[in-house]
Amino acid sequence: MLSNLKQHSPVGPTPKPRPSTPGNVLQASTSGILLNRDPTSSNLPTKYYTPSEVELHNSPHDLWVSWLGDVYDLTKLAEEFQGDPLMGVILKNAGKDLSHWFERRTRDLKTHISPLTSITTPYTPEGRFLHVPPPLPRADWTPPEGGGVAWWMNRDEYCIGKLSQKTRKIRIVNTLTRDEHVLEVCAEEKLSAIQDRYMKFNSHAKGYMWKRLGALLDMSLTLEQNGIKDESATFESLGMDEDQWLPVLHLYFSDDLTVA
Repeated sequence: MLSNLKQHSPVGPTPKPRPSTPGNVLQASTSGILLNRDPTSSNLPTKYYTPSEVELHNSPHDLWVSWLGDVYDLTKLAEEFQGDPLMGVILKNAGKDLSHWFERRTRDLKTHISPLTSITTPYTPEGRFLHVPPPLPRADWTPPEGGGVAWWMNRDEYCIGKLSQKTRKIRIVNTLTRDEHVLEVCAEEKLSAIQDRYMKFNSHAKGYMWKRLGALLDMSLTLEQNGIKDESATFESLGMDEDQWLPVLHLYFSDDLTVA
């Protein structure tokens, strides 16, 4: 038998395996669906969102969810599958964190042994949802379109940024207008991103110098990197109201119109 196989082997050197290259790689998941396995893609968004921001997007026409540190905008998915019963579970959880649905190591759905088939299947205690195959074969079910990429792994299509692991509050005082605003920001954000948040209160925010205790702040660094410590845990341990002791950033109008 082996000799026959050798006689029918192709002539020539055995081709060397091709080295892997960066980019999106489709790989089968435990549910049998192809997944987009490129969580370290260099073109991923770096914008951070607070949990309260995600919670605001909780309707079929404006649907965000978060899971394992990522924020997904599923509005387009909800519109595409409007009226589909399998969207029900996702709509019910709009604006919420779904990390408990997924395995942190694989970033795939959690699994269990199905009592119907005694095989490993996706664990969906709230009910099956879009792109999850049925526990038993069905003629009316087909894998997702677009190469069979499940929505929860299609980062390029739906991932819009990161969920902040720690938020904090700051008070911003405009020394020109005397306006004061309290902002909830992400601890991971650079000051330039906080400046963008403040733009809704003052569209000319980039025309100001940002200072803390008289020292000019570096807009390319985070609050912590600028020496503005987060002392909320200390205030809580002492029974002090954090909102009464928020760090204050002062804005000074700049006469350099090129930065406005």
